[in-house]
Amino acid sequence: MDRLPKIALPAVAAVIFLIILISKSAVTIGSGEAGVLYKTFGGGVVTDEPPLGEGFHLVAPWNRVYIYEVRQQEKLEKMNVLSSNGLDIKLEASVWFQPKYAELGKLHQEKSEQYIDRVLLPAIRSAARSVVGRYTPEQLYSSKRDAIQQEIFEETQKILDDQYIQLNEVLVRDVTLPPTIKDAIERKLKQEQESLEYEFRLVTAEKEAEKVRIEAQGKADANRILSASLTDKILQDKGIDATLKLAESPNTKIVVVGSGDDGLPLILGNN
Repeated sequence: MDRLPKIALPAVAAVIFLIILISKSAVTIGSGEAGVLYKTFGGGVVTDEPPLGEGFHLVAPWNRVYIYEVRQQEKLEKMNVLSSNGLDIKLEASVWFQPKYAELGKLHQEKSEQYIDRVLLPAIRSAARSVVGRYTPEQLYSSKRDAIQQEIFEETQKILDDQYIQLNEVLVRDVTLPPTIKDAIERKLKQEQESLEYEFRLVTAEKEAEKVRIEAQGKADANRILSASLTDKILQDKGIDATLKLAESPNTKIVVVGSGDDGLPLILGNN
């Protein structure tokens, strides 16, 4: 019984040491994350093996695990850039990205956990300045928004190609021009719209006038053809046909009194 406390004390100490050792060695990696292993006595950052995946892991207590989010992330960046004619433009862009999973160790070793501030944001700023500098404020404001967005994406992708970062999309959310330039562009666009509407009305009126001319010409041609075909003989035959129809009517009395100057009979009738 006297020896029990002497045995129990080392046992308790061993249990406590084991608990501390496990707590220092246990690493839990959450959903959408991955871990980069750093071996203190084994060459530093592990780059020749896949990163640690989601779940529970045991590592040597003298080693460290750096956890990275590897699912798609978004970074909103506001910047001032210059147009082709040197005017200051405020650009707001959203970047969708994620670390390249298989190269996460190299990303940590070469860029560190601050890779967003050290690599990604400088790349998007550089690409935006390069692309926007090719366009005028009017193009930025109206017709070239989609083209600018695509070009910024392509320029940024070139910069990040060997930086262990996967660029998924660049979205240009807003382009803000100086107020005086914006007002001038809006006035110009309004004038152009009014000019297009006026030209449309002119074209419509011209087409309508042409339609009326064609219809009138058609009627004139028809009348000319009809007049040319109506000879005296035809008119006389038409008159005789009409006289016969009147004679067949039960409510009409017809008296033929010689004939008129045009060779047609004179008709007297009453009801």
